[in-house]
Amino acid sequence: MAKVAIIGSGNVGATLGFVLAARNVADIALIDIVEGVPEGKALDISQSLAILGSTVSVTGGNDYALAKGAEIVVITAGSPRKPGMTRDELAAINHRIVTNVAKQVARHAPESILVIVTNPLDAMTTTAQSVTGFPKERVMGMAGTLDTSRFRHFISKVSGHPARDVQCMVLGCHGDDMVPLTSAATVSSIPLETMLPAEDIATAVQRTRKGGAEIVNLLKTGSAFYAPAVSIMQLIEAIL
Repeated sequence: MAKVAIIGSGNVGATLGFVLAARNVADIALIDIVEGVPEGKALDISQSLAILGSTVSVTGGNDYALAKGAEIVVITAGSPRKPGMTRDELAAINHRIVTNVAKQVARHAPESILVIVTNPLDAMTTTAQSVTGFPKERVMGMAGTLDTSRFRHFISKVSGHPARDVQCMVLGCHGDDMVPLTSAATVSSIPLETMLPAEDIATAVQRTRKGGAEIVNLLKTGSAFYAPAVSIMQLIEAIL
């Protein structure tokens, strides 16, 4: 059985641990600096697995040594965005956190593939690669899967078709400069640009770019975690 270590047991990290365990993808190690939290969430997830029929192991703790032997290490640790805060404003806060975590990953899981979730994503991915010294092909940011899922959702909303019938792609950074490829998007194999008026497409593009901020402003005390967690899960399943 493969092993995934998740550093950060907040909403994203714990939800990711649950969905990976529920789908029997890999053994899970939850790591967090807050005493008791990773152990408690690991125990809670473990107690659900008899119902779900999963056979994976879920452990938790404060010791980074739990990451030893992991094929994939996911870094979700960091300060969340607050209402009105841009991703770039998070950089100074989370740079220190990711730097410290990356040093521990390099020590305890030197052969792992590193997936970064902490925002601002592009900057934190660069930081992690620089600190660990891992080859660039072993350090990636989780962005395309999430942004593409959001784009599919918003195209579904403006078109009235189920999201499962939408095929599209988002390239570039995880932020306002992302590039939703409207010219390559289809709905039930029909090109999006021939199906919908330009203003509806523009609405889907804009809401995709602001998808994270919209949720932050609604929640007021946190940021998105369900969609990010399953987006990371999709990426991990593709790697494994």
